[in-house]
Order: sequence, then C-alpha cells, then structure tokens
Amino acid sequence: MAPRAAVMASGRDASPPPPAFDRDALVGEFIPTIKYHAARIKMRVPPNIEMDDLVSSGIVGLLDAADRFDPSRGIKFKTYAEFRIRGTMLDYLREMDWFPRSVRQHSTRLQHAYTRLEALLGRPPEEEEVAADLRITVDELRKKLAMLSGLSVLSHDESGDDDGSGVHHFLSEAAKDEAREEELLRDLKEVLAKAIDTLPEREQQLIALYYYEDLTMREISDIFRLGEPRICQLHAQAVLRLRGKLHSQLDR
Repeated sequence: MAPRAAVMASGRDASPPPPAFDRDALVGEFIPTIKYHAARIKMRVPPNIEMDDLVSSGIVGLLDAADRFDPSRGIKFKTYAEFRIRGTMLDYLREMDWFPRSVRQHSTRLQHAYTRLEALLGRPPEEEEVAADLRITVDELRKKLAMLSGLSVLSHDESGDDDGSGVHHFLSEAAKDEAREEELLRDLKEVLAKAIDTLPEREQQLIALYYYEDLTMREISDIFRLGEPRICQLHAQAVLRLRGKLHSQLDR
C-alpha cells in the first residue's frame, strides 16, 4: 500500500529551491504539509506536547532540507523535505524525553520476552505465552502494552539500545553519513518489510493501516470492530515484535 502521507499535497510538487531561495515563500508553500505531519504526530503523543512546537520544529526541518538538498541524488525536493520535516519533529520529541524511564524499561523487558519466545517456539508467541513467561496475567500484560501506545517502530529513544547496535546505531549512521543516507534508509525499509511479513495477519494489517495508510487508532478500531484501547495494545505488541526482529537483523 502506498503511504497516504506521500500524496498529501502542499499545493504542488515543489521543484528544487535555487541557491538564493526565498525562505518565507518556501515556508508558505510547505506550511500545509508541515501542519499535516504535526497534526498526525500530535494524535500519537501525550497532550502536553504542543502543536505549535511541532510546527516550529517542522519549519526548522524544512529550512535544513533546503540548505542540504542535492538535486544530483535524483530525488524530488518535496520528498526530501518531507523526510526532514518529520524527522526534525521526531528529534524534538526525543529531546523532550517524554517517555518515562520506567516505561522504557517495561518496553525493553517486553521486547526481550517476545524475541526470546519467538526464537524458542519458532513462531510469534501468543499473549498467554508471553504473560506466563513474565509470570503475570494476560490482563496485566495488556495493561503494560497499553502504557506503550506511543511506541514507534523506527524511533530509538524508548528502547534503551545505547550499546552501538540495532536501530539506534543504524539511524545514527544514516544521520551522520549524508552520502549514504538514502541507501541506508532503503536497506532499513527492506529489513522492516521482511519483518512485517512474519507478523500475525491481524498485526500485519494494523501496521499497514497505521504506518502506510496513515490511519489513526480510532479509525483502525472502526475497521477491526475493536475498542481503541485494544487496538493500541495490539499496535504495541506488533511494534515490540518488529523491534526485536530489527535488532537481530541489523546487528548482523
């Protein structure tokens, strides 16, 4: 499925900005796109995160994209700018450190449990099996998953993987090496696509709707005919599975 965000227009497909581009005109052209991405992110983070702050960080990302854009790389400026806009917003959230340390620890523990059990069983573990492994009830497991509703597949701020490996290392390398950025991110997408194919079917569908179709949890809950809290739990479970797979693949 094609990401719906990719077809979100900023009025027209922007051409590469000239060396002495008009910054005000560029911001004016892209402000609908910036507000769109800010609004989508706003729906997925705690209420204390201000919309205006997300928009401001998006503008910083746009101007950074204009300064760094290299048309010889064969990609459209609009594509590159949207990548920078969203990335700068996510960087802002990481700097805010809005995921409490205790929640990160829960995330890491659960991720290890899902990864360990899948290796042992040769298939994705069921909730009952994960709960038994952690010596908690299924209800308690679901409460822990609900705490992780803001968890993102490709963000590394919550995972605690500061050992120079896994997703953290991969994304850091992409950010440092601009010449290889496109190649590294393409490789990451390929690994992610393969990992998604191994998820249980319902979780595959949820990930596709959330990340590729850009639907909200509420919209997905209507499609699945499940309550929104349950969709959040299933999303967190799918993300934990994917993170474990990404770490094992990217550490090789």
